[in-house]
Amino acid sequence: MSDNDEPSAELASVTHLPARRDDGEIVVMTREEWQRAELARVAKARHEGYKADVIAVTRVTKQVVTHPHTVTASRLVARNTWFVVAGAGLLLSKGRRRRAFPDVQLKAAAAAGSADDTKYWFEASEQAKDRRHKRIMDWLKAPLEWLRALVVSGLGAMGMLLALGVIVALYTRDASWVFAPIVAVGSVVVFVVTTVTLLYGALLIAAPAIVVLACWHQGRKADVTPGWLAPANQKRDDEITSQRVVLAFRELGIAPLRKAITEMGDGGAFMLSSVVRAGCGVEVDVTLPPIGVSTLDVINRRRKLAENLGRHEHEVFPTVAPQARTVRVWAADSGALDEPIGPSPLVTDPDHRGDYQRGKAPWGVNLRGDQIEVSLYQRHVLVVGASNQGKSRAMIALALYLALDKRVEFRIADLKGINPKTKRSDWDPMRGIATVFIAGPADEHVIGATEMLEAGVVEMNRRITEGGNWDTLILIVDEAQVSFMCPAKDDAGRPYGGAKSTSRYFTACRYLQNQGRAVDVLLWQGTQNPTDQNLPVIVREGAHLRICTAVGSESQAGMALGPNAMAGGAAPHKLRLGLDKGTLVVAGDGAPLGNGETSVTVRTHYINEADADDLGDRIRALRGSAKVWADAEIVRDLIEDVHEEMRDDEKVRASHMADRLREAYPSYRPYRAMDGERLAALLREKHVEVRKDRGHLMVRAERILRILDERQGVE
Repeated sequence: MSDNDEPSAELASVTHLPARRDDGEIVVMTREEWQRAELARVAKARHEGYKADVIAVTRVTKQVVTHPHTVTASRLVARNTWFVVAGAGLLLSKGRRRRAFPDVQLKAAAAAGSADDTKYWFEASEQAKDRRHKRIMDWLKAPLEWLRALVVSGLGAMGMLLALGVIVALYTRDASWVFAPIVAVGSVVVFVVTTVTLLYGALLIAAPAIVVLACWHQGRKADVTPGWLAPANQKRDDEITSQRVVLAFRELGIAPLRKAITEMGDGGAFMLSSVVRAGCGVEVDVTLPPIGVSTLDVINRRRKLAENLGRHEHEVFPTVAPQARTVRVWAADSGALDEPIGPSPLVTDPDHRGDYQRGKAPWGVNLRGDQIEVSLYQRHVLVVGASNQGKSRAMIALALYLALDKRVEFRIADLKGINPKTKRSDWDPMRGIATVFIAGPADEHVIGATEMLEAGVVEMNRRITEGGNWDTLILIVDEAQVSFMCPAKDDAGRPYGGAKSTSRYFTACRYLQNQGRAVDVLLWQGTQNPTDQNLPVIVREGAHLRICTAVGSESQAGMALGPNAMAGGAAPHKLRLGLDKGTLVVAGDGAPLGNGETSVTVRTHYINEADADDLGDRIRALRGSAKVWADAEIVRDLIEDVHEEMRDDEKVRASHMADRLREAYPSYRPYRAMDGERLAALLREKHVEVRKDRGHLMVRAERILRILDERQGVE
């Protein structure tokens, strides 16, 4: 081709022959071989494309699912769904509990052996059943009754409207007015029916949403959300997971338990219930292996368990659950138990009233944050604890509640005495409310406290003998160990203190605890650091409600609460002295115990001096001033006083005469604890013969007059 020639517009076609390598040599493939190779190449490319798409979708999906906004939104949806489910369960549970409440109380009263409570709750149960039956029958009869009422009222209304139309027609001389009122009312009825129909339809549409909203509100208010559903920015104890609980139990140092957990195929998961929120902490039930481990083994290792869970010892409470071989562990949020719980309803509610028989004293909250209310009906109370741990304040809170019931009388002996700095007693808010108020640690105050209890015994015996109606009498001795350790003796050489049967204080306590409950004469005692010497076993076991603040040793805690409560996990000796003021452990009859529990830990409301004084003023305004016994130094003449109180009677029962002397001379200490037997003995010492007449000791006026005449030298 020369330089002047034009290039050809059409090039020669090139055909690539299919080839493959075979042992290093290039071999031309046949058409069939080439087609198979091409299909394999296309399939491989398509597979690689699918794989790349899956990887891309997976990566994007993972990014979307794990994105903080997605996690937050998912938790929000799941949490609110949980609120609806949990709220529905709570509402159904409340309904069942409310319906079964009388039957539950009836069983509890029967188990406690209280005839009055059993009778009351039996009647309440029967009345509730009758009301339920009546409601069902009313529902069955209601449609027919409504139809009958509708027909009768409709016919009556039409008659009245027709009469009205006739009157108007006669007045206007226009016959068209006869049916005008009926037509007008019919128009109104049509309008009302149309409106109600529309509203009813809207209500039917909205009803499910209203029910769901109510369940949601109840579940949200109850705060029973599992920790894993909690908002990420909310303070939750999420670090205590099921896995951590299993590890904590495995590392407790109990060889059979460790071996059993290690050999479990599921890593110990079957042992646990769900870890759920419970107040200011979390709660979980742990079922122990069937052999080699007891619940007490775990409870005795409370400190080790707390450390394994990342908590202080006072923040973890292992107790025996209702199920066999099961330990219930409650662990507080870090620092939650140091937060205040709020004021007492007695302080914040000026209209609060006490009710000795059926009411319950608002006292504080349990560890789960639930309100704790204590029944004090016919229950002796014992409060034990180290000094300055809130023992007296806890008792005062209960007393102030009952003082709001005007039917309750108080007699108080505060053997701690007057604080030299504040110049007041801890029990000063009860001054003017209590009919006896003794404050001081000296022997003379112990003597007064002893005679106060002996007077209570006399009143108890009078009620048992005579029957009838009476007000409740509460006898309170704070720092009772002072009485038991008092060395003073009376004129007959009988000791006031001590733990033997010769002790007047001990004997009075024993009598009151044996029979006082039946006639509403009750004994409350507060004491420090119990021992067999300053708190005899008969006295401490005679209390129905046993309460213990922080104490120094496990043996003291056992004396305060008893072995059953200690075996169930009660541990007041684990409370921190000086830090857990007002926190106490309650056991016994009247304590708000759950199913299977032997004790409950309570954080009591703190009522300071100013609030207690204000509450005392409110109570005094409600009750009026009490007639307070005062100590008198005068020595009275028994013969002359008996003569004065004969009141022209020829003879009087010795027990009735003792009552008259106490009423006439309430400030005279020797008469306070006097009964018929004591009066007869004293009169015999003064040569007045007292004999029985028809089984009763009788004081005769002629014999009193004979002694008075002999004194004057009259024959």
